[in-house]
Amino acid sequence: MKHNIKLFLIAVLVTGCSLESISAQEKDSLDHYLEVAGRNNPGLNASFLAYKASLEKVPQAGALPDPELNIGFFLKPMDIVGGQQIADFSLMQMFPWFGTQKAAQNEATHMAKMAYERFRETRDNLYLEVHTQWYVLSTLVEQLNNNRENLQLLKQLEELALRKVSSPFSGSTSGYSVPAPSPATKSSSSSPTGGGMAGMGSMGGAAAASGTASAMSGMDSSSGMWSGMGSSVPGMSDVLRIQLEMAEIENGIESILSEIVVEKAKFNALLNRPADAEVVLPDSIMKVPFLFDEGVSMSEIESQNPMLGMLMEEEQAFRAKGEMEKKMSYPMFGIGLQYMLIGKSAVTSVDQGMNNGMSGMDMVMPMVSITLPLYRNKYKAQQRESRFMQQSAREKYNNTLNILQSDLFKQKQQLDNAERTIALYQKQEQLARTAYQLVVQEFVSAKSDLTNVIQLQRQLLDYQLRQAEAIAEYNTRVASIRKLRSFNTSNN
Repeated sequence: MKHNIKLFLIAVLVTGCSLESISAQEKDSLDHYLEVAGRNNPGLNASFLAYKASLEKVPQAGALPDPELNIGFFLKPMDIVGGQQIADFSLMQMFPWFGTQKAAQNEATHMAKMAYERFRETRDNLYLEVHTQWYVLSTLVEQLNNNRENLQLLKQLEELALRKVSSPFSGSTSGYSVPAPSPATKSSSSSPTGGGMAGMGSMGGAAAASGTASAMSGMDSSSGMWSGMGSSVPGMSDVLRIQLEMAEIENGIESILSEIVVEKAKFNALLNRPADAEVVLPDSIMKVPFLFDEGVSMSEIESQNPMLGMLMEEEQAFRAKGEMEKKMSYPMFGIGLQYMLIGKSAVTSVDQGMNNGMSGMDMVMPMVSITLPLYRNKYKAQQRESRFMQQSAREKYNNTLNILQSDLFKQKQQLDNAERTIALYQKQEQLARTAYQLVVQEFVSAKSDLTNVIQLQRQLLDYQLRQAEAIAEYNTRVASIRKLRSFNTSNN
């Protein structure tokens, strides 16, 4: 029984750890930040509120005109047949031609759909900005790791140079090596390790320690730089040149850290968060999986792009507007009621020779009203205007479709260029690593000078940085193509 309880507790702990890691991964993923941006960005929220406001115009367009109530009082009652008229009340309700309200509602509905498509366009632009800023930050993190990795290589190279200076026999350093770390170990390159000093095992521990101590005797304890060493110490120029390279890379690291702070502030601004809010980034930038199909992409652009959707709704809105204006050129009908408040006459009906039974009786009169749209030029001009605007919306749709299609091909061409560039820099990085290992071996065996080592080290760092930039460019082009097709759950 106790054994089963232990197994159950272990299973719960393992499951809890797995769920926690999955939750952390989701929280730190790009999809999570896209969700936060979609929920918090003020510009997107403003666009959505404008869409909600446009929905409220639909019931307004379908409502009847307000009834008109007229009230008139006589300061001095007017004598009429049957009494004195004190006041007059009239109520009138107008009704447009049959189908006018429905056409007005259709126009308002299409205008609301236009506002929704405008909201989608704002959302897609925001998502593209988040993607772009995310890849900028990921590139900077990758470059930071690459600089730290190369700094470790230079530190190991510096130690080799120190041992070479302190060694009484130049040939005894032939076993030294500084293996360039493989790309798979980039995540741990930021922390100093001793993996690159494996070739030191050919020397005795005591001899290496005494050699290093003697070489370090001329180093300034406060700055770590060499001082007081003239041309009497052979090989010290190599050590100084290595330290110059290290100082330059350290300065580059500080610059990247400063730039990361700025780019994080931009990223947090898109999410409507404090500028110093933490942004968890991956250790290295990777190509996003993407399969491009020209036919599918063209079809999705035509059916899902919000700019095209907005122009389609605009065309439909002008069509409904033209129908409404055609209905408004027909007569409008009104039904009303008039009520006259009549008091008794001051003159008796006997004196008037009339029957006294009708004196002071209030009068009620039903009314019917009709408008006469006689000035037809106004209504004809309105209908022509709606037709022209409808044709304009159709032409704008065709023009926008052509622009989006050409933009798709442009993005695809830039995507292919970025992919070729990535492959090139990957190959060049591998060759530079191999060449770096060989030239370091030649340097410690006095078969090559430090200039070749530093040149290859610079090339290796340059290829790493350019490769990170090419991957960021590739991922940004993928996001741009997805933006043309409109971001959704299937392609996000």
